[in-house]
Amino acid sequence: MPELGKYAEAVLSSYAVSLVLLIALALFSWRRSVRVKNALKDIEGKRKSDA
Repeated sequence: MPELGKYAEAVLSSYAVSLVLLIALALFSWRRSVRVKNALKDIEGKRKSDA
């Protein structure tokens, strides 16, 4: 670990905030992809049953 001196708190908190935001973005993207896949399956199912 490099010596950060008086900036340690600011640097480490910035890393922590960035990590939390990246994880949140990944989770929201994954959740949305699941919803979109399910919606597409429903649409495809309705289309096949109409034909």
